[in-house]
Amino acid sequence: MPRTINTFALVPIFLILSLFSANAFAAENCEPDGEIQFICGTTNPEDLYRIPGTPWVIASGRVSDVEGPIYAVNIDDLSVREVFPQGAAAPEHNNVIYGDCPGPNTVFQPHGLTLREGNGGVHTLYVVGHGAREAIEVFKLDVRSNVPSLQWIGCIPAPQGTNRINSITALPGDILGATNFDTSGGELWEWHSTVGWTEVPGSQMPGPNGLVSSADGQWFYIGGWVDQQLVRMSRGKSPVQIDAAAVGFNVDNVRWGNDGNLIIAGHVTRCDDSSPCELMAAGVAKVNPDTLNVQHLVDYKGNDFFKMGTVAIEIGDEIWVGGIRGSMAIARFSR
Repeated sequence: MPRTINTFALVPIFLILSLFSANAFAAENCEPDGEIQFICGTTNPEDLYRIPGTPWVIASGRVSDVEGPIYAVNIDDLSVREVFPQGAAAPEHNNVIYGDCPGPNTVFQPHGLTLREGNGGVHTLYVVGHGAREAIEVFKLDVRSNVPSLQWIGCIPAPQGTNRINSITALPGDILGATNFDTSGGELWEWHSTVGWTEVPGSQMPGPNGLVSSADGQWFYIGGWVDQQLVRMSRGKSPVQIDAAAVGFNVDNVRWGNDGNLIIAGHVTRCDDSSPCELMAAGVAKVNPDTLNVQHLVDYKGNDFFKMGTVAIEIGDEIWVGGIRGSMAIARFSR
């Protein structure tokens, strides 16, 4: 008598085998690369931002050109949790501050991050979003519980005529600064809740990328992606003062380090035939904001699952580097 095979009963087996293979692949690719350790569980963590006074880092995940999650990464146990869109609180539009925003958006590609510290464990998180609309999506970030939670509260549509908002910084007085990343000629913008967007005079440059500002709001520090330099630009002065420090790689994101220096990260993924060049998946340097002295910290060639570094932050005695274009982890470098 021929045997009858219940094909429906085999489906779970195939699913289990597929999941096992996928997990085994991920585990294999998350093994240390020499002395370099990895935190897996993220997809293209383009930007990283440490939440002050907590064991948490926020990471933006660029799954595709139009969507992706926001992660919370625990510094103590290295666990990764998705906090948006999964796990987020129901949207609550603040029409008073963000009246030009058409409404909630739960599907977008998260990009640059910045945070405005609040009181009692409740902060404001700003996230550059691409996809159906170009805007800075705004969230209430609550860290009073065991896991950070996000609630969408509004958006700031990008200035008309800009190519692509890349990085943002929180300035005093509820003002935001932003870079318009255009390699043929970009610039900086400021957003004020009362007047909207204004272009920053004297900020025109090719490919302005990462951005932070001094605590007093008197200086911008800009990642010059095209010219491979960190740019320091005065704010509110006339004439504008601009200085630059060459770093030898395409500067992507800029972050403040633990000791008051700047931590810049980037890459070299293509070379000009007219000059010698060595490819670099991830470069990190420390720059003194006053003297602009440069100290190189990381030169990493990458591997099959970490291909292009974009941001670096200091966590204890380590440097954490996020990336895109097939970077499936956060890389950890010992100091």
